[in-house]
Amino acid sequence: MQSNIAKLILRLMIGGMMLLHGIAKLSHGIDFIKGLVLANGLPALLAYGVYIGEVLAPLLLLVGFKSRLAAGVVAFNVLVAIYLVHMKDMFILTNTGAWAIETQIFYLLGSICIVLLGSGKYAVKPD
Repeated sequence: MQSNIAKLILRLMIGGMMLLHGIAKLSHGIDFIKGLVLANGLPALLAYGVYIGEVLAPLLLLVGFKSRLAAGVVAFNVLVAIYLVHMKDMFILTNTGAWAIETQIFYLLGSICIVLLGSGKYAVKPD
């Protein structure tokens, strides 16, 4: 039972916090992301994938439907974000000693944990 509660907390944490990033994209648009995608020689259409990785997948995590797949999408989304935005921060510590990309790594590793663990029994469709 405790492991199922832990899986629920992990899903709610990763899904809920990532969804806030998606809501910001819905509110303010993705022009910044389109610019980054184009600057890296990729088609602008790929920028719309952020809505899948930061809105749809987090919603699936919150309810516990296809959680492993949704968490994999979040992990991929974070890897793309690290590549497009945060590569320059890879070896930087902040003034407080934090790793400059620790938030991105938190989302990446948390979502990978969900891929490995599954949703637990407190889910619409446990896996």
